[in-house]
Amino acid sequence: MCTVCGCGDAKVEGHAHDHDHDHEHGHAHHHGHGHGHHHHHHGDLHFGQGPAGVAVPGMSQERLIEIETDILAKNDRYAAENRAFLRGRGVFAVNLVSSPGSGKTTLLCRTIEALGDQPLAVIEGDQQTANDADRIRATGAPAVQVNTGKGCHLDGHMVGHAIEHLDPRPESFLFIENVGNLVCPAGFDLGEDCKVAILSVTEGEDKPLKYPDMFTAARLAILNKVDLAPHCDVDLDLYESNLRRVNPDIETLRVSARTGEGMEAWTGWLRARLADKIRPRAAE
Repeated sequence: MCTVCGCGDAKVEGHAHDHDHDHEHGHAHHHGHGHGHHHHHHGDLHFGQGPAGVAVPGMSQERLIEIETDILAKNDRYAAENRAFLRGRGVFAVNLVSSPGSGKTTLLCRTIEALGDQPLAVIEGDQQTANDADRIRATGAPAVQVNTGKGCHLDGHMVGHAIEHLDPRPESFLFIENVGNLVCPAGFDLGEDCKVAILSVTEGEDKPLKYPDMFTAARLAILNKVDLAPHCDVDLDLYESNLRRVNPDIETLRVSARTGEGMEAWTGWLRARLADKIRPRAAE
């Protein structure tokens, strides 16, 4: 549930997309006073208390959980349709998630180049502009831009429309570059095979501890821009240690999209996952 934001209309490549389709996405977020939340640590404010993990004035925890369950159930139906379609074609779908400025698009462009003639397609998610989709198309890869407007994440319905536009080839990759946000995309299944979280080494080693839901949901974390590490007094081992604190099973790779360091390991990881998906399909 996206109770910390207000999600608006989305557009797929210039086509109006009514984001109200059964979704209750006008999530209230008020900063009124007089509500009882817990204060700890020298007066710090905590709004994430209670079973719902969020506080909205005038709304009980039970009602918040009910709304969240309804929203996610509807999204999950769309995601299940996407997953079934992609499975039928043997398409390996990767949901790329990160905060803004992590280098997602640059990494994706380098990934497309490194994969060579491997069939693939890209869904680009941003609140506004088609800048990133234009960058992807410049590599020769087919791409659809999804503008979410006020929305802070892609959802299963938006991605389903984009898949229809792209019509991905059998036994290919589908890269979904989500809106730059380490909060809301963690809770929305798009029908992907896995989430891959991208971290710039300049973001701080405690980023996984601050946004644990995202890194718990991710199968792989890429530490990007490692070429900058010597200039930023950053501890890459501490980054990885903090990632494992929130998700003991997470895999990690150290990459520089600029220099190419680690790119072979990243593309090798992708090819192995695609082969794993194709293998049972070929045996049918």
